[in-house]
Amino acid sequence: MASTDPEPLWRHLLGDQLRGIRQDRGQTLTETAKRAGVSPQYLSEMERGLKEPSSEMIAAVAGALDTSLVDLTMGVAERARELAPAQPAQASVRASLALAA
Repeated sequence: MASTDPEPLWRHLLGDQLRGIRQDRGQTLTETAKRAGVSPQYLSEMERGLKEPSSEMIAAVAGALDTSLVDLTMGVAERARELAPAQPAQASVRASLALAA
């Protein structure tokens, strides 16, 4: 039986990733926001998945956290893969057969 839970939104996964990195580095919301040139309120909304930040905003926060966009994106993508609903085995077989055709 397939899961009925929807896939999480990118902005929620991004926010979780940003918060985790910030906390792992021991930075406060205010410190990181100041380094990124954004308001603490905006950063808080990013971390809670309430904002769809531009690529420039994401890059600014990534820089403030001393991480790269590639590492940040890969972390979000890995988490999305972990949380993705399981595909029925039959669908996987069909996809493989379609690729083989």
